[in-house]
Amino acid sequence: MPQILLVVIGILLSTSILSAELPQNCLYVCPKAQQQQSQIIHRPIYSLSYNPVTKFAHWVAYRVTKKTIGKGAKRRWRQDPDLRPGTALSPGDFKRAHAQLGTDRGHLVPLASFGGTGLSHLTNYLSNITPQKSALNQGPWLDLEKAVRRLAKQARTSAVWVAAGPLFERPMPRLPATRKSHAIPSGYWKVIATDGDAGWRLSAFIFDQNARRQADYCAARFRSTLSAVEARSKIDLFGAADEVTQSLDAALGCADYRGNRRQN
Repeated sequence: MPQILLVVIGILLSTSILSAELPQNCLYVCPKAQQQQSQIIHRPIYSLSYNPVTKFAHWVAYRVTKKTIGKGAKRRWRQDPDLRPGTALSPGDFKRAHAQLGTDRGHLVPLASFGGTGLSHLTNYLSNITPQKSALNQGPWLDLEKAVRRLAKQARTSAVWVAAGPLFERPMPRLPATRKSHAIPSGYWKVIATDGDAGWRLSAFIFDQNARRQADYCAARFRSTLSAVEARSKIDLFGAADEVTQSLDAALGCADYRGNRRQN
């Protein structure tokens, strides 16, 4: 009997490991950053890789469907309880940031995309937050989030997968209320994909922190390619899934439709 129990336990552990490696938040595989210092966390509505050096995520990955969308919970900021001790910022570290830097507590995984799950409060953990300029956060970044939700609500769309994260390509001012080591992003990337009867479709975007509030997320300066995002972020987003893709630009409301190929 003990041997049988050991076998059963082994099977259960194996299933748990496989489930952690291939969560529904990620399309094909979860992103993999070249940066070795990271802590991977899988939650029911998103996965993320946390960078204890910058104090922000390397990447987040999530899946939006018709059922996940709804009215979000209140913004009650909390330290992520699953991060290793001493590696995280606290709500107090963000004080005066809006007044002095013009930044919001910007969600990487959006609150409203998971209001239908009863778990949207998990998006308010500070591991999912970065100091994002208000103009970007409330302008083109928000508009693109809304476009993803519109796409997810379409009858022929079963799910929309999104991966997003920060870029650290130039020095930025520090948070004024903390002496903890950290690095504020200079920009952000976002890759949006679907996989259905029409095949794998994908669009990529890169935003500078200083993007104007009135800027159109469809503007050519924001649209990018998968290979450019991977090169600048130093993250492998889809592993060996390097097939030619069709663009999602039109489905996201960008009239200037163009193909999007992964360049190896």
